[in-house]
Amino acid sequence: MQMRLSPVILTSALLLSSVPLPTVVSHARWRAANESELRRIIPARAAVITENIETEFRTASGVTDGKDRFIAGVVMITAGYSAEGKYSHFFITQAPLSIDNTLLQPGEYVFGTQRTGNDAIRVSFYRASNGEKTAEVEARINRKSSGVRSLLIMPPVGGKALIQIGRFTFEYRVME
Repeated sequence: MQMRLSPVILTSALLLSSVPLPTVVSHARWRAANESELRRIIPARAAVITENIETEFRTASGVTDGKDRFIAGVVMITAGYSAEGKYSHFFITQAPLSIDNTLLQPGEYVFGTQRTGNDAIRVSFYRASNGEKTAEVEARINRKSSGVRSLLIMPPVGGKALIQIGRFTFEYRVME
């Protein structure tokens, strides 16, 4: 028995076969890092210039692309160190980031904050190895939430995300 295809079905099949399939773009899908992942990346003592400053793991926050790349940070206990008053957080990025149009290369950084008004703070990033200033951004008060966090690094969506320090947030972009 021979099967005949109707002209409508045959035309539809030919048209569908000539339509290009959507190209799959492989973008990293970032998510919040869990505690065991953060323990692997956050040091108990952060190497800052010539000192090893203790970190407060309970304040650790970070994201991962699930392929062993992280963006993470933690509060440092700086009392008695030369960093006191200048740096407050240790920050690691394993992906290039754009912060306020400044490129932050993968590496280890420290950052500190300075109040600039009721609704803003200035966040200054420095290389952990030598204290060289690398980036500066103004963080604005988060009016969408009343939550206060020592540090919260949110996963990027479409390449953009927020970092929250206290009540203040600023945007960062993952540069793939």
